[in-house]
Amino acid sequence: MPYRTVNGLRMYYQLQGSGPAVILLHGLGSCAEDWWLQLPVLSERYRVLAPDLRGHGRTDKPPRPYTVPQMAEDVVRLMGALDIDQAHVVGLSLGGLVAQALATGYETRVRSLVLVNTFARLRVGGPAGWWRLLRRGLVLIVGGVGRQAELVAQAMFPHRGQEAVRRAAVERLRANDPSAYRAAMLAALRFKGWDRLPSIRAPTLVVAGAEDTTVDLVAKEELAAGIPGARLEMIPGSGHATPIDRPAHFNWLLLQFLREVESSTCSRNPLLEHPSPPGRVGPPGDAG
Repeated sequence: MPYRTVNGLRMYYQLQGSGPAVILLHGLGSCAEDWWLQLPVLSERYRVLAPDLRGHGRTDKPPRPYTVPQMAEDVVRLMGALDIDQAHVVGLSLGGLVAQALATGYETRVRSLVLVNTFARLRVGGPAGWWRLLRRGLVLIVGGVGRQAELVAQAMFPHRGQEAVRRAAVERLRANDPSAYRAAMLAALRFKGWDRLPSIRAPTLVVAGAEDTTVDLVAKEELAAGIPGARLEMIPGSGHATPIDRPAHFNWLLLQFLREVESSTCSRNPLLEHPSPPGRVGPPGDAG
């Protein structure tokens, strides 16, 4: 299995394909394997790196506390160990926080950013949002990671026809080390990247699942508004785990963005500089 020891951490990763580098950063309680619907598609054109972040999957789970900048440093050290000078960085939820920390702390290492269902500061949408957040915390304290896994998986995949991915999500989340999971969750809750957004110069695409109940839409709108030249794309019918519940639409959008960035010589967001021409074929539909 591919491991590298970086930053005092034995880090697991998947690496496929050749070409410009793309790094896929997973969400809280997840791991590299949850990019299984993206790795084969992207690796046809790109060198794709998907690591297990600190405290997750097969990567070491050192004593807490964890921080998002610490996780970003882990990724940068892994890039160096694999001779990756610069990469397009795609981050989902917690991975999106790490991606922002990379873009603001290691600017020359980031070619572009794709931020999926994430935030620069935690925003909660009304009483229902506060109740969901409070309930999630109470369930973790009282019921542990097992009960938390059921709650989170149900929120991510609530629809009929999603039973298989819901069961898989429960098993993935249940496999987490409880202490490491809590440490990573606290790192996400403590993250405050809002004041550094204007310093991001990498072309940026913000992706929002229209039915996401984990990260409120206002947080994603603020994220896109705070990054110079960033664009916000909504994916209908998608929840928090957009790369899994709407893979065809997400992959199409991601590939279009990466092609535009690779072909563009300007430093601003190429999707804003060169809007879609009339009549261009839209994204494919997703089953389920």
